[in-house]
Amino acid sequence: MLDSVKIMRRQSEIRAALSTLAGKEKPTEDETRSMDNLDAEYRTNETRYRAALIAEDGERREAGAQLETRAGGEWDALVAGFELRQVALHLDEGRAMDGRTLEVVTELRSRGGYRGTPVSWAALERRNTVAANVPNPLQTLPIIDRLFPDSVAALMGAQMIAIESGLTEWPVTTSAVTAGWQATEAGSVAGPTQFTTVDKALAPNNTLGIRMAISRRAMLQTGAGLEEAVRRDMNGAIQQALDVAIFRGAGASGEPLGVMTTPATYGITSTAVGAGATWAAFRAAVVRFMIANAAGAPGAVRLLIRPEVYARMDGALIASTAVSEWDRMLANIPAENIAMSSNALAAPVANNTNALLTTNAGGIAPIFVGMWGAVDLIRDPFSDAASGGLRLTALTTADVTVARGAQLEVLTGVSVV
Repeated sequence: MLDSVKIMRRQSEIRAALSTLAGKEKPTEDETRSMDNLDAEYRTNETRYRAALIAEDGERREAGAQLETRAGGEWDALVAGFELRQVALHLDEGRAMDGRTLEVVTELRSRGGYRGTPVSWAALERRNTVAANVPNPLQTLPIIDRLFPDSVAALMGAQMIAIESGLTEWPVTTSAVTAGWQATEAGSVAGPTQFTTVDKALAPNNTLGIRMAISRRAMLQTGAGLEEAVRRDMNGAIQQALDVAIFRGAGASGEPLGVMTTPATYGITSTAVGAGATWAAFRAAVVRFMIANAAGAPGAVRLLIRPEVYARMDGALIASTAVSEWDRMLANIPAENIAMSSNALAAPVANNTNALLTTNAGGIAPIFVGMWGAVDLIRDPFSDAASGGLRLTALTTADVTVARGAQLEVLTGVSVV
């Protein structure tokens, strides 16, 4: 209860007591002292009441600011306590979910339809926790995970967009409105030029699935540690598949069209290098970005290459110096803007590979990746029923698009020998 409310209640009690005492014609000495004490307390409480109002006004302002962001904070707190183990036991044994896990699942169900149990994307993030070992004569240590390639989509400036349902599109200006001077005193200025736009849409047409079979022995052996292992494995598998789709997806057989598969579809310039990997080849592409107003300096460009390109450039020394082509590139493009991946880019063919340059122009990401809803986790109760195992299917829907092709450039025929 607020201090001001407590003081107001006490003042009402004092007034009632004083009213009773003041109505007596001949108060006793004790009643007279009581009136003096109550009167002094009443005056003191008036000062306390004003001070309490001032203090509580500041608290109300702070609380108001907190309310504006409380929704996101509360959701993050719920997801932080989400237990994938409860979902697995719910699907396997029918055990009821509780706590924050139940609240997250209920909230996700209220926003969209799921055949199985919805799992928030944030719940699949890697957490730095280690489950306690099961007391057993044979000590079971934490599970050793598979090796997954690091995600490069974020490093290349791709923006992940959470979409609840339906389509999402961006109008992009396609007209070339130009300025012109008045040639004569009575003449007109240039124009008018039609202002036109084109819509770049993300559509929920591509669904990625992960199927996982968990044996009864694994569930009993690892206990709570199984949750972290399944979480990391699902996260790694989805991350690996998304990177492949974003950059070199086939655009068929259920895959979205990657930005490097047919660059012309997205309006992306593709330039054939036809020579060894050198800073001069990448510098030419950076200059084209700057001429097109897509980048203001080489440091604003992000570069995606194969590890073989790094090996070739690092071993190519400038004549009569100890400076390599790689050193020259790092002097212009920051190391944190260079991503090396053997997953996002295809393996070299005849010692030639491709590279991708992107830039963030005007706060617009070069690549948009739409993710619909949450991960839909479905249990198959029949396939492994005889062995007591648990078979899970995780489904997620995603799509890729490019708003402005001028923010990307593909380099082909980059030789690694």
